[in-house]
Amino acid sequence: MPKSQTKPSLRALPSVDTLLRTETAKSIRPQVGASRLSTLARQITDQMRREILAAAPDKSFESASNGSRASLLREAEKRLAEMHLDEAATGLRHVINATGVVLHTNLGRAPLSEAARRAIADQAAGYCNLEYDIVSGERGRRAPRAEALLADLTGAEAALIVNNCAAAALLVLTVLAREAETIVSRGELVEIGGDFRIPDVMAQSGTRMIEVGTTNRTRLSDYRKAISENTELIMRVHPSNYRIVGFTTTPGLRELADLAHDSGLAFYEDAGSGALLDFTEYGIDGEPVIRKSIEAGVDIVSFSGDKLLGGPQAGLLVGRSDIIERMRRHPLYRALRADKLRLAALEATLDSYARDTSAKEVPSHRLMALSALEIKERAESMISRLRLSVSESVKLETVAGDSAAGGGSGPTSRLPTVLISIAHLELTPNQIEVALRRSQPPVIARIVDDRVLIDLRTVAESEETAVESAVLALTI
Repeated sequence: MPKSQTKPSLRALPSVDTLLRTETAKSIRPQVGASRLSTLARQITDQMRREILAAAPDKSFESASNGSRASLLREAEKRLAEMHLDEAATGLRHVINATGVVLHTNLGRAPLSEAARRAIADQAAGYCNLEYDIVSGERGRRAPRAEALLADLTGAEAALIVNNCAAAALLVLTVLAREAETIVSRGELVEIGGDFRIPDVMAQSGTRMIEVGTTNRTRLSDYRKAISENTELIMRVHPSNYRIVGFTTTPGLRELADLAHDSGLAFYEDAGSGALLDFTEYGIDGEPVIRKSIEAGVDIVSFSGDKLLGGPQAGLLVGRSDIIERMRRHPLYRALRADKLRLAALEATLDSYARDTSAKEVPSHRLMALSALEIKERAESMISRLRLSVSESVKLETVAGDSAAGGGSGPTSRLPTVLISIAHLELTPNQIEVALRRSQPPVIARIVDDRVLIDLRTVAESEETAVESAVLALTI
């Protein structure tokens, strides 16, 4: 653009101060504060200046690029409002999980029980006895009751709690096998979501990884042959998010435990999702029950708190008391230990197991236990209500499908469900999905075979009205 044409537009560009005095800016200021509002306004004016200089405005800016001071200010206000909404959407907020994935990693995995929520608000939000012994009046140990519950529920001698399962694995490997060798099967060198790779964690811990067997077949003799004077640990990793089927061989836990103990080694199992109950009645197979691992002779087991257990994110360690105490005394534990909010929610969740009421009180268990018939009845009722108000352009029907446990649990297990399929005569499936996602609160659905699907398995009955409002908004 010639210089004579550029200057008028630049002169008409509103200053940051002018933009901050607009009604739009004044309405946003209480929500973000003066400093952040100034930063957003500066970003908007810088963005518009670059577009004018580049002489390549986008369609939203094209009508305002004629040099009119008023039109440029209106455009700046519009962008400021949009930027504020986009930024607000990145903050932590409640969403409705309509995907049917019960332990949805991107949506926070297990929803907390009412008891866990109350514990965070009532017990841990203010001052609490996190490391204070009320009986003696002296400094106490962190989370003694939660650890005692874990030990009782798994049959272990002792327990320890850190902030996640990767941290638990790092702590075990660092304490038991740093600068020594750890034997692990090649078929267990897994990558679990978020680039968490077992070999990387082992390398970070300082242990030397000794791979044995092949991807699909590892025999007890492979482990035996690999043991040397530098070996300190045999490690077993549960393949949480995949299964190898067909021509496979792997030693049992009892066999590996006997081999480790006969050789003077410790035996560690990373159980991944883990479970305090047998989930086969929920239709989920192949997930290790932690008590059975302890009974088989495993010295130390790690598993997650926010997967099948149904509590907050945490790395749970159970096993021999001497190993637990070694980890508790290690400097790395202080960096990895759990905070008071996490511990309060975990203790409340474990208390449900201790009282044998987890099936009723832990939300993820209730959701996995729902039958396809129960979900179908809710889906048909919702469609009937929607048809009273929805326009003819929106097509709703039920279709059979599957939900998923998620969170790397039971990857081959099916949870039969009935889905609500949404189609629109004028909107594409992607446009429908975006509209639902941008509703208040956001409704997160899924697209399969060019159909937008809502699975009520993971939608609370109290959230159904919000889902219906989001669908009805498609007709406006």
